[in-house]
Parts: sequence; C-alpha cells; structure tokens
Amino acid sequence: MPRLRLAVIGLGMAVTPHAKGLVDLADQIEVLHAFAPSAARRAAFAAQYPFPVTDSLERILRDDRVQAVAVFTPANTHAEIGLASARAGKHVLMEKPLDITTARAEELVTGCRAAGVKLGVVLQHRFRPAGMRAAELLAQGRLGRIVGCSTTIRLWRPQSYYDEPGRGSFARDGGGVLISQGIHTLDLMLSLAGPVRTVAGFATTTPVHRMETEDMVCASVRFANGAIGVIDATTAAYPGFHEEITITGEHGTLALRGGTLVAQFHDGSEEHVEADTGAGGTGADPMAFPHDWHRAVMADFADAIREGRDPKVTGKEALRVHRLIDALLATGANGQPVEVAS
Repeated sequence: MPRLRLAVIGLGMAVTPHAKGLVDLADQIEVLHAFAPSAARRAAFAAQYPFPVTDSLERILRDDRVQAVAVFTPANTHAEIGLASARAGKHVLMEKPLDITTARAEELVTGCRAAGVKLGVVLQHRFRPAGMRAAELLAQGRLGRIVGCSTTIRLWRPQSYYDEPGRGSFARDGGGVLISQGIHTLDLMLSLAGPVRTVAGFATTTPVHRMETEDMVCASVRFANGAIGVIDATTAAYPGFHEEITITGEHGTLALRGGTLVAQFHDGSEEHVEADTGAGGTGADPMAFPHDWHRAVMADFADAIREGRDPKVTGKEALRVHRLIDALLATGANGQPVEVAS
C-alpha cells in the first residue's frame, strides 16, 4: 500500500503529539516537508524528529509530490492556509478549531469541497477507546431513547498560560475555554447525543485569570431529540479534573470520565472500559497526554484518502461544535435562550 505523502505546516507546541504519531506511522505516511517561519523552531524540530524542514510554505504548495498537508498553526491562520492548500490540490488535516470564527470556518469547508479535496479535523477525543465503545453501545440501541446528557469540563490553566501573547484572545484563538479546550469534549458529546437545539446560560471571565475571553461557562441545553442537560466548562478549576459526559437513556446510563467508560443497564448488566491513557492535559501542562489519539487521527486521515472516503471527523462535522460554541457565547452575553444554528 503506497504511503501518503504529507507536509506538516506549523512546528509550535501543537505539533508534538502529531510528530510522534507520524514517527509511528512511517510505513503509512511519508513526511516530505515540515514548515515553520521560525528558524529556531525548525532547528528544534529537526533535532528531535527525522523529517526534512523547510522555511517556505510556497515550496510545499508547489510540490506536486505532496498529496496532503497537516496544519498546526495558530487558529487565526487556519482558513487562509487551508484554502491555499486546497487550491493547490492538497487534502487538508486541520488542527482544531477550523478557524477563529464560524464564518471563516464555513469558508474553509466550502473551499475544500469546491476544490475536491478532503478536510479532516483534529478532534481526537472521538478516537479514545472509551468514547468509541460508547458510540457502539448507543448505535446498538442499548440505552434506548436518550433523555438526558450533561457534560462537565473542569480544567486548570495557570495565569502563565494566558500570559503568552495572543492566548485567550479573540484575535488569535477565537475565544477561551470553549473553542480552545472544551471543543474536544463538546464535539464528542454531539457525536454521541446528537445536535443541540437550544441553550440558556451564562459565561464569564473569573477573577482567577487575566484574559480577554471566557474561562467559565454554564448552560442548560435541549437536544434536537428532546433530551435535556447541562454544559459546565472552565479552566479555573485547580488542579484540573477529567472531563465527564453522562448520557441517560430509557434502559440505562452511560458515563464517560476521561478515558474510562461505565455503562449500567436496567437489566443489571454493566460494561466497563478502563482508562486508556494518562491525565489528558487537564491541568497546568496542556500537553500532558500520550500521542495515541493523535496517531489514530493521522491513520484515519491517511486511510480516508487511500480509500476515497471521508475522514471520521470532517469539516462539516466540526461546524456543528463551532455553531454550538457560538450559541453558548451568545446566551452567556445576554442570559436569554438561544437557538443553535443548523
């Protein structure tokens, strides 16, 4: 089976788990270029990983050997780089979020579709074994109709995290806890429980942090299937706790906590999936997790291109969580119920 020929764009903090995954996948993916405008970052990356570095994004776009790009740059550059890559005929794997606004995210999705290239999104919680088993149980109808779904994201980021220029700003990141951290768990929630129709709640920046955007959100939600629940997200909860999704159905309850799953049914049966990995970046070190999930994202993206199918998380799928975040911020601003755009 021929290897996918890939270029990596962006060699900052976010590249680490992907680079480790690409080392593991050397028999499936060949990295032709690894780009950063910073000479220091290129040197640091080359010292650690066996991939050729370049100082030219144009060289990547002009290289006909490159079939796909993986983009790990700041969020406010995503649509621009993704669209340029699509116009050059490259498939695109984009680190979350798609961009800093939903309008720009939609432009990226539309542009990739028009160019006839695939757009995959790095929302790696879908690839955790516990989450995948939860999806199977729901697809099998083990819980029956879903009547409730609540999601808790209580993470910790110290002030030093937000002291980095641009971090926690609308201009670079597009927002705070929702689009930068909670997006992963919210995407998994939507993939399991279905779309949210209405939200009503609050958003704030607590005295714990000095930052432009929100670090705490709490909202009641009603799903399109009629289920109700809450979303509770923050980066002010020291020292950081595992994210939780609890889904209540007619025949039982399914609880995801970090990398674990406990499913308990009315007939007395149970199913457990133990934690597959470590802390998951819930505390002061946002990169304190293994690279298994990112490796799985990369492998799925390569397989999707070879097999002519969509990646597991497409740009269209990712727009759902962007629109939910928009609604949560809107209700947080005015305290009134807000319909989630479809």
